[in-house]
Amino acid sequence: MAFREVGETRRTPLLGQDNNALILLIAINGLVFILLNFLRIIYALSYDNSALSEGFFQSQILDWFQLPTIAEKLANRPWTIVTAMFTHYKVWHLVGNMLWLWGFGFILQDLAGNSKLIPVYLYGGFIGVFFFLLSIHLFPFLYNQISTIPPFLGAGAAVMSVAVATTTLAPDYRLLPNINGGIPLWVLTLIFVAFDFASVASSNGGVGVAHLSAAAIGYLFIKQLQKGNDWSKWMIDLVNWVDDLFNPEKKSKLQNKKQALYYESEATTPYKKVPNVTQQKLDAILDKINQHGYPMLTDEEKAFLNRAKDEL
Repeated sequence: MAFREVGETRRTPLLGQDNNALILLIAINGLVFILLNFLRIIYALSYDNSALSEGFFQSQILDWFQLPTIAEKLANRPWTIVTAMFTHYKVWHLVGNMLWLWGFGFILQDLAGNSKLIPVYLYGGFIGVFFFLLSIHLFPFLYNQISTIPPFLGAGAAVMSVAVATTTLAPDYRLLPNINGGIPLWVLTLIFVAFDFASVASSNGGVGVAHLSAAAIGYLFIKQLQKGNDWSKWMIDLVNWVDDLFNPEKKSKLQNKKQALYYESEATTPYKKVPNVTQQKLDAILDKINQHGYPMLTDEEKAFLNRAKDEL
């Protein structure tokens, strides 16, 4: 199975662990849902007519989160390209997307590291939005009128990208292994795709195009990663740069931590660094796997990990 050479040493991020990408994504989607429905309740209490309150809520609040289909409106609300992929205001829409995100996202974290999940999610969301807009404006004959097409919202395209990326990485990953050897991951993905496209069939064709394009980018992301081309690196570098910008002490602490892993040995050549405490270096390597995935290890780190597995 891809990226499983780590064996028993792999440490999956725990539910309450800091910087858990899966929990962060679910939390953002959940908080946006809570905010929207809190405001929706206020509108419902402010008007006796439910249709009137719902109309005002959608035009005055929801429209600032969901992606409009009219180009002039989108030009005035460009941030909706980002907010749309985190926006749900119907409970089953949220629950459905988050359950699938949890299932596939947990496996992707386990196999490729914690840092790959958010980039795959964002790539799927952005590509889905792009092809949604492209399809409805390049092929208007497929629709009655662009102005009648519902706005784009929800994590469906982003979750599709995560699902396909995870399956591309390890199609034979086994679920419930104690039951007749387990169920291959690709079977779960087929079920997910069937449910997903059944749910968007009643919607406009642009949503289907968005989900197909998101699936394609998830597949390409993993194929490039397996070739050594990490499409998430620029995102990670950008986040680290911003983090260092606002936390200048972090870099010096990290440097001190790295230096603590080594010591000057009298039995070796002066100033030559050698491993200090095996467990400390092992923990550092496991943390790197957790954040960036096994393929990002250097040959020296891989060799050290193999030796540690035999010695510990």
